[in-house]
Amino acid sequence: MSHSSHSLALALLGFSVFLALPPDARAGAQQERMRACNKEAKEKALKGDERKAFMSTCLSSGKKDEAKSTAADDGERQRKKQCAADAKEKSLTGDDRKAFIAECVKA
Repeated sequence: MSHSSHSLALALLGFSVFLALPPDARAGAQQERMRACNKEAKEKALKGDERKAFMSTCLSSGKKDEAKSTAADDGERQRKKQCAADAKEKSLTGDDRKAFIAECVKA
């Protein structure tokens, strides 16, 4: 088998594996958001410009939700870091340290 035939065979094998995956496994976050927005627009029986406006808002709100989630995760991470530093400053260890950090993060 020549190098090019071997490469073609591998490419076909890879493509067939890709096709064997369920569609949900191949879809990205944007595609999932598109499906959800389409479903909601269909349930609301939206047509024409009304549907376009709804889809635009629906798709962009998903990006905002992701940004909020990321910002919240970053804020929580910073809070945990600060609480850990406070626990170190107080020379806390073991269960006392864990309890202190848990209460600190909640506050």
